Amino acid sequence: MSLPDEKILYTEIQKKLFYIIPEKWENIYLYASVIDVPGQKPVGEMYFYYLPKGIIKKKFVNGYEVPSIFNIDDEQYSKLVTDVYNLIKKLRENFAYHKKRLWSNVNISINNTQFKVEYDYEDLNKSEFNSYERHLIWRYNYLNEGTETLGRKDKKIIEEYINYEQNQIPSRRNVHIEGTYQLPVKNIIDFEKTLSIEEVIARSKNSDTTTTEHKEKKSPWFFKKHKIEDIIEDNIAEEDDDDDNITYNNQILNWKK
Repeated sequence: MSLPDEKILYTEIQKKLFYIIPEKWENIYLYASVIDVPGQKPVGEMYFYYLPKGIIKKKFVNGYEVPSIFNIDDEQYSKLVTDVYNLIKKLRENFAYHKKRLWSNVNISINNTQFKVEYDYEDLNKSEFNSYERHLIWRYNYLNEGTETLGRKDKKIIEEYINYEQNQIPSRRNVHIEGTYQLPVKNIIDFEKTLSIEEVIARSKNSDTTTTEHKEKKSPWFFKKHKIEDIIEDNIAEEDDDDDNITYNNQILNWKK
């Protein structure tokens, strides 16, 4: 058995992320888990966010909202996102092949010219928090989301997490840092000029009065929109028809395969 070198996988992950983000960005944050379940296939989830570049203060964009914001075909986009997760699974298989300690989840951040990978070894099967709570906590930690905009229940989750962390020994993580992939990579829209969200919205408003036929002729990279959650579930189900327990919650892509 031969697996790609870790550095090759790092580069491929970066290139895939650069491709699926259709506008200029300042940084990217990604979380993915691969959890071993005794007697079953591994399960896992992935989510990622990016901060658009611009003079005006921006908010992080959920990667799974890209198709609806930019009018990109959901099914094609779902396959590209799945490719990213498959590369992360290969990264873990590389660790197993070289008999390194297996991590349960990984945090990837890309800022300026720095690519950072944090490997975490927490036993997620015994986690104090469920998937939804971990996603909320992750956004609090990595996206610096404050609690002022949270509802009462979500605020309580963060408070419980803070109290929990204060009584725990800090978990051990391995960190790898290197430069980002430098060669130019076209993004999914493939325009000569990358559009900002504001420009996309403006184009969308201006094109409301045009016919569908005219829009398709003028914008060959744009496709009919679908509900992203439906496409993701269908895409996973096609690859693993015997799994009846596939779920999709809170715009998190879940794998049970």
